[in-house]
Amino acid sequence: MLILLLLVILVALIFEFINGFHDTANSIATVVATKVLTPTQAIMLAAVTNLVGAFSGTAVAKTISSGLVDTGLVTISSEVLICALTGAIIWNLITWALGLPSSSSHALIGGLCGAALAAGNNNFDVLIWSKTAIVWTENKGLLWKVVIPMISSPIAGFILGVIIMGALMAIISSMNSAGGVMARLARPKWVNTVFGKAQLLSAAYMGFAHGSNDAQKTMGIIALAIFTANSAGTLDQLPQWAEFLRPDGGEKDIDAWIIFSCAFVMALGTSVGGWRIIRTLGHKMVKLHPINGFAAETSSATILLIAAHFGMPVSTTHSISTAIMGVGFAKNPHALKLTVIERIVWAWVFTIPAAAAVSWSMVSLLFLLH
Repeated sequence: MLILLLLVILVALIFEFINGFHDTANSIATVVATKVLTPTQAIMLAAVTNLVGAFSGTAVAKTISSGLVDTGLVTISSEVLICALTGAIIWNLITWALGLPSSSSHALIGGLCGAALAAGNNNFDVLIWSKTAIVWTENKGLLWKVVIPMISSPIAGFILGVIIMGALMAIISSMNSAGGVMARLARPKWVNTVFGKAQLLSAAYMGFAHGSNDAQKTMGIIALAIFTANSAGTLDQLPQWAEFLRPDGGEKDIDAWIIFSCAFVMALGTSVGGWRIIRTLGHKMVKLHPINGFAAETSSATILLIAAHFGMPVSTTHSISTAIMGVGFAKNPHALKLTVIERIVWAWVFTIPAAAAVSWSMVSLLFLLH
């Protein structure tokens, strides 16, 4: 059983590594597309800021570990978690190979739900749909933490992208109207120079926000595995070298070594890069200049940090993609390439059910073999 637990942790870290290079594009596509940073510089910036962001909180990790599956109704064994992670990994690799910026977050959630459903004999009660607390921000379940944010965060990213880009365009227009020095500062050359510098800050902000939300999801899976193993008595007599596995607190606590491991592995994965997705996000959807990249990154990062604060495992992919769309729409509604956007939307629609189906099939097969 200890070996299986260690295998869960290993597979979880593999997922986190893939998440790092799969979602690298989300945090650096715009800064590469605008040529503010070289790809290598952008990846290193993203890796460092992802690492820092991962230490900023554990609200999302707690949602994954205790807010989506009712562990009182179904035993989430190590085998089930391995199947959940494998389903998410398979879907991530498929979309990466196709260059589609699908959501690693939703792949993981889909994998966890599909595996839990199969382990619970297809009893949908094992999935926590909605638990309403007195304070609405403490609500649990798929409705509050997944479905509503899945719909609202892309919309919010698009709207915020339109607002910020529209505001920046209005400021530049008013500077042009003022004439003199102000008009000279509003020329494209100066605008590109100023926002080229500003985009360094917005790209770092985006990397930090990405780490604060995405790294925590795998933390939650590892914490859930350890809590389950501890409840089953697997950790009662640990060898000396494995004492670090013994949880410091209860189900809702995320130990420091889990936070560090996930943060480090995600940063390592980020350093590998994901050029297929960078090309889709940064070049194929809409032509970007530094001011556009600044607006998109600022919009997306703000959405991610708000979601992380409330423990919502939202998609970095959704927020940055729709922010870029919003920025493009503010510039020129006809500049958006709808065929590329359509491919991305279909990847979003299929992610949770596809990952869930793979994980469900694996757990069902595992039970048949037993």
